[in-house]
Amino acid sequence: MAVRPVAFRKQQPTPETEQSQLFDTHPEVRLDFSHVRDALKQGYSKPFLLIDTDIVRAKVRRFKAAMPRVHPHYAVKANPDLRVLKTLIEEGAGFEIASIAELDLLLKLKVPAAEVYYSNPVKSSDSIRYAVGKGVEWFALDSVEELRKLASVKADAKLYVRIEAPNVGSDWPLAGKFGMKAAEVDAIVAEAVALKADLAGVTFHVGSQCRNPENWRAGIQGAKRVFKKMRLAGLKPRLLNIGGGYPVRHVKPIPSIEKIAEVVNHALRDVPQSVLVMAEPGRYFVSDAGFFVCRVVGTATRSGKRWMYWDAGVFGGILETTEGLRYDVLTDRTGKLIPWNIAGPTCDAVDVCMRDEVFPEDMEEGDFIYIANAGAYTTAYASNFNGFPLPEVRVI
Repeated sequence: MAVRPVAFRKQQPTPETEQSQLFDTHPEVRLDFSHVRDALKQGYSKPFLLIDTDIVRAKVRRFKAAMPRVHPHYAVKANPDLRVLKTLIEEGAGFEIASIAELDLLLKLKVPAAEVYYSNPVKSSDSIRYAVGKGVEWFALDSVEELRKLASVKADAKLYVRIEAPNVGSDWPLAGKFGMKAAEVDAIVAEAVALKADLAGVTFHVGSQCRNPENWRAGIQGAKRVFKKMRLAGLKPRLLNIGGGYPVRHVKPIPSIEKIAEVVNHALRDVPQSVLVMAEPGRYFVSDAGFFVCRVVGTATRSGKRWMYWDAGVFGGILETTEGLRYDVLTDRTGKLIPWNIAGPTCDAVDVCMRDEVFPEDMEEGDFIYIANAGAYTTAYASNFNGFPLPEVRVI
């Protein structure tokens, strides 16, 4: 966890920063900290996420410029704020959903249901019926059971199968819960033929915060093999969904979207133009646009360990630190850096965000904590557990 005073402007070169300059050849953006200062002048009553929609726009345009063949469909779960969604609509992005609640958000904004992709591989029959009733046409699956369920609700639904793809080099491998193995594909193709289902596409996910562009190459090659099986069985593949996982800058070096695009664009050269190619960026579009602001509510010393308690924790928007995400964290303090355990305000023992992370030794109640590049999966994860308020979202 990188912690530094907000006045800090320049770091001495280190092996990691030198590596990052080589690995990430295009500068990444960040919400200007002066906007955070301005937001605090308006007052503070609870944690908040500050979002700059101009950065969201810039990230959409950069993605499109890097991969002209790939149409981005934003993963609504990353940040479902209506103002963010409106910005993405204005930039011509499409959308993918994981629930009917997300569908309702898009319908409220007049997004055509036929252009929404329901990418959750396992859905209840009731959810499928609801989505079909609203006009959704495209549904993901990764099992014979889901195929049968979808066919029973909507015989002419357009279906795309999620296959397993390498997750090597991803901060959060997603393989296991979803994704068909290569040996399982024949069975689902045969079942689609037997049911006369419109199995029309393939999707995969390379893992969240993927820092290995070769995963996309392998995923696309795997999809091509499935397309061949589909065509031989008389099916008509016309969708390739290369998923999400596009990384953003925190404290680790990342490949730029342009570096990933070099791999993707090369792999797509022999994909017929009749096949629509799409992706599901979520974090990539919104993370860099945000600063998450919270406050220290208390400190303690327990068995020689320093503990710091924030008014936002695992249940208040900082869940991903428990999965290993390392944010760039800023404070107003300039004291000597020492190890702290960081916890949220609830009485639940699992509400511990970090252990033995360095922060200034002079941190105390009332100090602000500024978490950079936190526009994704913060407020979206937050809950009212223990009665603590949800963080608010402020938009520039």
